[in-house]
Amino acid sequence: MTIEKCINEFGVDDVIFEEGSTGRELFVVLDGKVEIAKMNGASKTVIVTLGKGEFFGEMAVIDGSSRSATAIAAAPNTRVMRINHARFVYLVSQQPAFALMIMDALSKRLRASNTVAFRAAGSS
Repeated sequence: MTIEKCINEFGVDDVIFEEGSTGRELFVVLDGKVEIAKMNGASKTVIVTLGKGEFFGEMAVIDGSSRSATAIAAAPNTRVMRINHARFVYLVSQQPAFALMIMDALSKRLRASNTVAFRAAGSS
């Protein structure tokens, strides 16, 4: 498969994937911005905005679970590269730096979510 087949372009507010959907791919932002958000009807709560070089969707590619949030293009001409499960496994097995990068990002995201949850629990 050529690399061009793994690249998709999105316009502002285009949904890349929806919370609850299944998927065995992660995405790397090549250009533009992507919002990771929780949707509640028409209401949107942005969890994080990602830019060039950052990735998302890794939890589903690792454990096969449904998407935990919605990914939405937040800039014109947002380009992302899809990395399917087989390619992900290859990269993790052959590139230790890639595996460490994924683990580092997951660790930081988990710590951030725990901090937010801790603050929310303390304010009640």
